[in-house]
Amino acid sequence: MRFCIDDTYYEVLIEKKNNKNLYIRITDDFKIKVTCPKLYTKLIINKILEENKISIKKMLDKKKKENINKIKEDNLLLGKSLNVLYKDVKKPLFKDNILIVKDDLMKDKWYKKKAIELFKIYLDEAYFVFDEDIPYPKLKVRLMKTRWGVCNKKDDSVTLNLELIKKDPVFLNYVIVHELSHFVHFDHSKAFWSTVEKYCPDYKNVRKKLKE
Repeated sequence: MRFCIDDTYYEVLIEKKNNKNLYIRITDDFKIKVTCPKLYTKLIINKILEENKISIKKMLDKKKKENINKIKEDNLLLGKSLNVLYKDVKKPLFKDNILIVKDDLMKDKWYKKKAIELFKIYLDEAYFVFDEDIPYPKLKVRLMKTRWGVCNKKDDSVTLNLELIKKDPVFLNYVIVHELSHFVHFDHSKAFWSTVEKYCPDYKNVRKKLKE
């Protein structure tokens, strides 16, 4: 459901509870959050929003002013705090460690794009150090729940967990070296770990911290 104010459409989030009254608030990403009785239909909710359009507009304006100075620091980029500012923008803006986005969806898309860009750099750096004759892998990035990386010899690809974009580069480097080493030894044999250690001497300590 969407609601129009001054030619701009805002998403309406509806949460039905055992309330007697309807409550309206504006979220940090400029959505209109409506908490209302379970029997309220969208038609009723829209009617109430229309009746309170002026008040809602004031709430939106207040939230925009608040967000000009409200910076979130609960995000990370390569192990360092990333300041995220929510404003009504059409595309992400990143400068001086400040990321300006419209909502969390835009932020997640930016993270994915940034991860592909940075992971490629670290992958190239690790690949060209290898003495062994290994294929140049195709890079894939996706969110994984149980693995930090995957080596696929069938299509010569390396898949990296998107969450590594938030980790210190030392962890990213280890995972890349780990996966590239699988092109030399497609197992976890002693020879495999010797290859990992060759290009990441402190891998045991890094691996231990990554598991914590």
